[in-house]
Formats: sequence, C-alpha cells, structure tokens
Amino acid sequence: MSELLSADSLLSVFKHCEQATQIIIGYSGGVDSHVLLHVCANHPVFKDKLTAVYVHHGLQAEADAWAVHCENITANLGVRFKVLRVNASSKSGESPEEAARNARYTALKALVNADDVLLVAQHREDQLETVLLQLFRGSGLKGLSGMPEAMVFGKGRLLRPFLSVSKQAIDSYAVDNALTWITDPSNFSNDYDRNFLRNEVLPLLKQRWPACDKTVSRSAKHCAEAQTLISEQTQALFTGVFNKVDKTLLITQLISLDIVKQNIVIREWFKCLGYKMPSVAFVKRLRAEVVMARPDSDPILTGAGYTVRRYRDKLYCLIQNAPKALGHVVWPTDETSIKISEQHILEIVPAESGISWEQWRQSVVTVRSRKGGEKLSLPNRTGRHTLKDLFQEAGIPSWERGVMPLIYLDDQLVAVGDKWISADFYRVKPDFVCVQLVFNGDIFL
Repeated sequence: MSELLSADSLLSVFKHCEQATQIIIGYSGGVDSHVLLHVCANHPVFKDKLTAVYVHHGLQAEADAWAVHCENITANLGVRFKVLRVNASSKSGESPEEAARNARYTALKALVNADDVLLVAQHREDQLETVLLQLFRGSGLKGLSGMPEAMVFGKGRLLRPFLSVSKQAIDSYAVDNALTWITDPSNFSNDYDRNFLRNEVLPLLKQRWPACDKTVSRSAKHCAEAQTLISEQTQALFTGVFNKVDKTLLITQLISLDIVKQNIVIREWFKCLGYKMPSVAFVKRLRAEVVMARPDSDPILTGAGYTVRRYRDKLYCLIQNAPKALGHVVWPTDETSIKISEQHILEIVPAESGISWEQWRQSVVTVRSRKGGEKLSLPNRTGRHTLKDLFQEAGIPSWERGVMPLIYLDDQLVAVGDKWISADFYRVKPDFVCVQLVFNGDIFL
C-alpha cells in the first residue's frame, strides 16, 4: 500500500475531520473516490462517521447500475450509503459539464450541516487541468489559484485531501488493494474541454515536462497567496462603495476610483450578489453605458441572467425573472405568511406597534399590485400622501414600485409592503396586540 495515501500521512488535511460530527464522501464509484473511501474506511477514528454519497445525474444509461455498484462497495466496507438524484440539465449559458457540477454541489451542500465535512477526491492532475482551463479562459489570479484544499461549504467545510497527491499514486493504491471501480465512458469523449485537455494535451505536456502537475500546483498556491492579499485590499475598497441595505453600488464613490479599482469593485459586487462573474467586455460597457450615463437617464444593460440599471446615485443589479405584478390575492387570516412570488414571502410577526391583530383576524385581507393614485396617511404626519410621492421620497426605484405588494383590510389600504402602515390602522402596545409585516428579500434581487 502506498504510504502517501494512508490517513496518517494526510493528517494535515484530515485534522479538520477529527472533530467532525459527520464525514461525507462524494463517491462516484470511480477510482479516485473509491481510493478516498477506502483510505477513510480503514481509519478507525473516521469509519463510524462516514457516509458515502452517490450523486445520480441521470445522464448515463448505466447510472442505476453504478449506484448499485457503489452501494455494494460501501456495504462491504461497513460504511453508510446514500443516493442523491439531481436534475443536471443545463440552463442558458451553462455548459453540460458546468450544469452537472452545479447540480452535484448544490445537492451535496444541502447535506453538510454545521461541524460536518465533505471530502472529494480531486488530485494534483485535476488541479493542473483546472489551472490550465482557467488560463485558457483568460482568468485572473483567483481562477489561476485553482481549487483550494479546504473551504467553507454549506454549513460545514469541504476538503480535498488528495490535492497534493499524484494520479499515479492513487492508481497504484487501487491496484495494490485490488479495488474495483467504475469507468465512465464519457471520460473518453473529447467533446468536453476537460476531457480534451486530459486525453490529448496533458500527455504531450508531460512528455516534455514530467513534473508539470507538481510545478503548476505550486504556481496555483503562489497565486492563491497573492489573491488573499489582493482580496483584503479589495474588501476595503468595496466597503466604501457598497450599500449593504439595498446591495447597490454608490456611483459617486465608484467614479472617484481609478478605472482599475472600479473594475475590481464591480467584480466584487457580482461576487457578493452570487452572480456569475461578468466578462471584461461587460464590465467595460457597464462603466461606459451605465456608470457614466447622465444622472437623469435610465440606461439598461443586460447580461447573463441579470440587468444593471441606475437610479439616482446607485447601481442596481436585477435578476431578469423578477417578480411580476400580483393582481388580487386573498390572504387567509389563519395563515401568518403568504407566498407572493417564487422569491418572496410576506409574513406577519408580533410587534410593539403596528396593525391590531384582532382587527387583522376579523377582516378580509387581500394583497394587490399598485394601480396608481393610491394615497396613504402616515403616523405622526399630517395629510394624505400619494404612493408616488412616498416612493420618490424614499428613493425607491421605478421598477420596484410596480411590484411592491399593497395590503388591504376590507378594501382599505393598510400597508405598503413592509415600508409603511396607514395611520388609520396603526396601533401601539399595551392597548393592542400588534403585528408587523415582513417582506423577505429585496424586490430587485
């Protein structure tokens, strides 16, 4: 047995597992993940914590048989086993490889609780492939840093114990221990970029530079260290431009920076929002067509599933499937929440001030979209105010106003989202048991 692949020799990585409640292994049945499973299953401290998870993508006719194979292997090793079925069909702008990877990690993330660890079997040649692919795509330092050995994942952590281990050492371990594994026929299809790189390009590179997996892995670590320092500086820049309340960028602060720093802040913004990183061309257009547009204009720039707009001194990033106008929805008075779109829920919570709970329960509650001309009287303010004036006063963008939920009790406007409550319905404890409305999430995100 190769000493490189004993759990003791990988203790610097496995130390994160010592206090783990559960150790989940992403087990495809292939040689790499089988070796990882075998190493862990033969470690007395880890074995009782192990759960092997096979992600069934449904992309191969043999997938059901592979799941059975994996179950048999884990049973022989005395390890718990679970199958996760996912929808790996690709979305617009997403490659089949990316779709399968995203579906796999999304499903696994749901399993990882606090104090849990997910182990995956990516090795040094996988790191080489990743760095080269990122290089060919024109990535910066972050992409050239490759895959980290350890990272936050779900509520727990993800570890790659084999990231400094050669593919040859893994294969040797498998042969030495007479392991049986699955070979996915799609691995030989050069239609996929990674397979083309692995099957056609890397053999040539390794003829000339046999240790390139080790040296490129070292370069990736250098890039990761540099990226760490840059990230610290980026965060300081970003904090001065980012508005946490509505997740916007402040245009005045943004244009006070030089172009390089503007680009860095914009990319950090997309990262913060959880969106796909924009291309260099898109960032350039964003600065020219939106950031530098006239303050009274309403420029719109559409990208991969999102739209960037400006309102007053702020940049907004909107998802393209933003919620539509509600129409007329009855809110059952025995329900404390109501779903008004795929992304958003209105709910009521106990409060020191707000709408009388007794009055709420005795009324017909409806949720509607704005039609125009609605007016509202506000606590501690005289007169009645049009919603148009209130929206302008509060700096609420035009696209958000049309989908802001209006709440009515017996056909009387009582609240506008979680922004305002009518003075006619506003009460304060201890005379009343009150409720407040909570609108989860920002409409434009």
